[in-house]
Amino acid sequence: MNRILIAEDEPRIASFIEKGLRSSGFVTTVVADGDSALDYGRSGQFDLLVLDLGLPKRDGMSVLNTLRGEGHRLPVVVLTARDSVADTVNGLESGADDYISKPFSFAELLARVRARLRPSDGAGASMLLTVDNLVLDLRTRRVSVDGQAVDLTAREFALAEVFFRHPDQVLTRQQLLSQVWDISFDPGSNVVDVYVRYLRRKLGGRRIETLRGVGYRLHAKVGGDDDDGDENSLI
Repeated sequence: MNRILIAEDEPRIASFIEKGLRSSGFVTTVVADGDSALDYGRSGQFDLLVLDLGLPKRDGMSVLNTLRGEGHRLPVVVLTARDSVADTVNGLESGADDYISKPFSFAELLARVRARLRPSDGAGASMLLTVDNLVLDLRTRRVSVDGQAVDLTAREFALAEVFFRHPDQVLTRQQLLSQVWDISFDPGSNVVDVYVRYLRRKLGGRRIETLRGVGYRLHAKVGGDDDDGDENSLI
């Protein structure tokens, strides 16, 4: 299980990132100043650093320069409110592996974190998520059902990816809203239910189960006919 160090001094943003990464299966540690970020980054206990540049005590660029100057190859994804081309180039040339400007979506951050953690060898295999007769291709952003390609919208794909990464696990509407729509609270919208119905039509009516008052679960195995005629019994 990958360990992520989050160096962010704004509590709201730090909490948002930490909750999202934990719900995606990562182990997280949060620090709020540059000195702590440098100490933890040197420890060798982490697989990736999410680094805000505007940290107190020691700014993020100083942390990055020091780590790279000491030979630490810890992957670093920089977060910053500085969005000029010059700032981006400076960050990358200083050794950042990726650079995201605030405000950002969690889906984008998660994709970049996963890309930086993906091993260079056998990368093609890591781009495929398989659940029974379903295959999700992270490279082409398509799903196949029994070998037949299925086109998904960007939001459908994001929702499908969350399910594919957690087969047979109950996911609450709150978790899905947070990871797919970057909504940290439930405003009473039925957007999750609507998109689950879209996925059922494309992946099979029995594939995604509704647990009333709890959330949804993607079955790793489905027996019998898997047609859309059963969809209404699951909503």
